[in-house]
Amino acid sequence: MNTLEVNSRDAKKDLQALRGNGIMPAVFYGRKQASTSISLPLKDFIKVWKEAGESGVVTLNLEKNQYDALIHSVDINPVTDVPRHADFYVFEKGQKMEIDVPLEFIGVSPAVKELGGVLLKVLHELKVEAEPKNLPHEINIDISSLVDFEARIFAKNIILPEGVTLLEKPEEIIALVNEAVEEKEEVAPVDISAIEVEKKGKEKDGAAEGSEEGEEKTEEKK
Repeated sequence: MNTLEVNSRDAKKDLQALRGNGIMPAVFYGRKQASTSISLPLKDFIKVWKEAGESGVVTLNLEKNQYDALIHSVDINPVTDVPRHADFYVFEKGQKMEIDVPLEFIGVSPAVKELGGVLLKVLHELKVEAEPKNLPHEINIDISSLVDFEARIFAKNIILPEGVTLLEKPEEIIALVNEAVEEKEEVAPVDISAIEVEKKGKEKDGAAEGSEEGEEKTEEKK
């Protein structure tokens, strides 16, 4: 189980000063749990976040109390890509949660390997419901059933862990393989009229030059 040691935090305290010391501000709350400001070591949070994701249970140790929660949301610094704040949702025992679980595509599709098709991942997450203790960190999708361009993997085909209920529409397509299409090199059309106009222009210029040369010779004879 993932556990984090957290401390109470004064909501009015300078957040930049906290972050400068490697401490990340956070908050936890729940249906029957008042919002509580906390802080914790950033390196500890990153480690647990990578392991638990947003569907794994995290136990928060605050003084002598323990709170089982999910990482509800994480605010990321757009410049450094480092987490700068997190929300934890504290759940009640027996309470079911609705959550989007990431999909992990595994296996080899014959339609891709043997027929040269292109795998199309229609969904990247699957909406499910379960008690937090039963929520999977990810759901594996075996694409070996995609044997040709007519094959489809539907939400109803996915075998979920015990205690997990599918909330996605059963007929929702998760993945398929499209036939590869060769891209034809486009050749710009030739504007014949422009060439003819240019050619006529050159002929006129040549005639004009000839006329000028004739006039010069006549002047010389005179």
